[in-house]
Amino acid sequence: MIRQVFTEIFLFVMPFALYVAFLWAIKADILHPDSWPASRIATLTIVALTLMAVGFFYFAEYTGAPPGSTYIPAHIENGTFVPGTIK
Repeated sequence: MIRQVFTEIFLFVMPFALYVAFLWAIKADILHPDSWPASRIATLTIVALTLMAVGFFYFAEYTGAPPGSTYIPAHIENGTFVPGTIK
């Protein structure tokens, strides 16, 4: 679960990080307010939210156990640890 949370955070931060890399590459002042107009921040936020929505959709549709499967939790069997499985 934590991997999915970090993936979503990464997808949200990525457009802003790429914009910072772009500003650094053109040798602009990264922290100057003129480098961050409201329209640019809005565009980056829309792109970030779109990437997050695509990430949520991907995790919901294409990862996890197949439909109809049963999770068998970890347990002790004959004195040995048996990890959880999906059947």
